[in-house]
Amino acid sequence: MAPAPPSGSPAFPEHRARTARTLPVLDERITHCRACPRLVEWREETARVKRRAFAGEDYWGRPVPGFGPSDARLAIIGLAPAAHGANRTGRMFTGDRSGDVLYAALHAEGLASQPTSVRRDDGLELYGVRITAPVHCAPPANKPTPGERDTCRPWLAAELTLLRPTVRAVVVLGAFGWQAALPALTAAGWEVPRPRPVFGHGAHTVLTSATASDLHLFGCYHVSQQNTFTGRLTPAMLRAVLRDAARAAGLR
Repeated sequence: MAPAPPSGSPAFPEHRARTARTLPVLDERITHCRACPRLVEWREETARVKRRAFAGEDYWGRPVPGFGPSDARLAIIGLAPAAHGANRTGRMFTGDRSGDVLYAALHAEGLASQPTSVRRDDGLELYGVRITAPVHCAPPANKPTPGERDTCRPWLAAELTLLRPTVRAVVVLGAFGWQAALPALTAAGWEVPRPRPVFGHGAHTVLTSATASDLHLFGCYHVSQQNTFTGRLTPAMLRAVLRDAARAAGLR
């Protein structure tokens, strides 16, 4: 068997994701990835310099794995960790205002044990839901490049493959996540129709598979401050999508 490529190789995600047999193993491997030099430099520099409000904290400063049970029926796909949110705390959508909005809505819909997500050891549990992203490192200006997205894709494809026995619905937050999720879903065994479904808030399509159950795919505006502060995405709008997805996933 050929040796695994080094963590800084562009081949690292493909090889290490493909050979992961469980989600805990996949999550652990993700945290060691250094395949995208620009992202590695940015996430580590941010962890060294820190934001003044968090100057006394030890930043995570590594790729952030998915969060939630291995037998989730509903997956939520975002964009990438925030520099002073998940890049600081080490958990998806934890420690920033986007997470405040998302977890409050999940709690209101009975999908999370509490409405806040402050740090990795705060006791938060998700009920039948797993949260992940197409890019696992915090990017400058919250904008991964297409190349970084593609290099990171094997992690998402492997995660969806490992969730395939139980997952029945996916909510994608934002157009970037939508475009990244479609090829990952194809790689995980679902058939994406042609022409490809177009992203929009409230978009809904059903993907079929020869080897897995049908998958309900939902679009939702991202929970970024740009959307939530302007009213483009309200808590009621977010809850409505989560409610429909939970029902499609059999969590209602």
